[in-house]
Amino acid sequence: MEFLSYLISGLSLGSVYAIIALGYTMVYGIAKMLNFAHGDVIMVGGYISYIAVSYMGLPGWVSVIAAMVVCTVLGVLIEGLAYKPLRAATSLAVLITAIGVSYFLQNSALLIWGANFKTYPSVISGTLNLFDNRLSIPYVSMLTVVVCIVIMVGLTLFTSKTKMGKAMRACSEDKGAAQLMGINVNRTISVTFAIGSALAAIAGVLLCSSFPILKPTTGSMPGIKAFTAAVFGGIGSIPGAFLGGLLLGVIESFAKAYISTQLANTVVFAVLIIVLLVRPAGLLGKYVPEKV
Repeated sequence: MEFLSYLISGLSLGSVYAIIALGYTMVYGIAKMLNFAHGDVIMVGGYISYIAVSYMGLPGWVSVIAAMVVCTVLGVLIEGLAYKPLRAATSLAVLITAIGVSYFLQNSALLIWGANFKTYPSVISGTLNLFDNRLSIPYVSMLTVVVCIVIMVGLTLFTSKTKMGKAMRACSEDKGAAQLMGINVNRTISVTFAIGSALAAIAGVLLCSSFPILKPTTGSMPGIKAFTAAVFGGIGSIPGAFLGGLLLGVIESFAKAYISTQLANTVVFAVLIIVLLVRPAGLLGKYVPEKV
């Protein structure tokens, strides 16, 4: 039963990583940039949900919507103010800007909400007991996995069936050619950031529901691990981000249980290095030769 308990815990944690990684992989796939401020948008979503529940007395599902709205607006503002002027800049300039935006959000949260951690209220409580109470599955873990699957399927259908999704795929292949075909590249990238930021808000609420400690650096490590998951699965691939997130969560859970809590992160990143040595494009990624 312990094995199943660790597996369920890993799938729940991995589902959070997968939701965050989906935001990473969409932005990279369309805009070809790494938005390292994505983890801090998760933190903002957690704080918005916390305020909605603790101070405004709103139901949990309403707090999720509020967090999604605020993070969506924040994501579009970040893209328009920080990244849009750097469309033609080098990748290094964009990367430095992303790190700067990340620190800006963290320090803004520090000034607004203070350095002391907040205890996130339990909006999803209760457990499902199986096998004569020998296996307990928290409802929040079950909900997290279901939400992750729904989001992955929804994004896959969105990118393959809708007009905006097809525009995103065209921009991912060749922005210049997409613009010549009448696609508004700037609007497409803004929509991509909006979707990624909304996903970050959902991930923030689910993360804080499972680990109810909220502080200005809450999103930093989950953001880095989710980026690792996106690379692990094949960055730019929606199924790859999903698979990478789940595998990363399971590996971390088993590493904490059977190896060492202190060495869990070491094991996770060691597995990433080994996978990339064997498959540099990730598990489901495709190698695309650079055009010269």
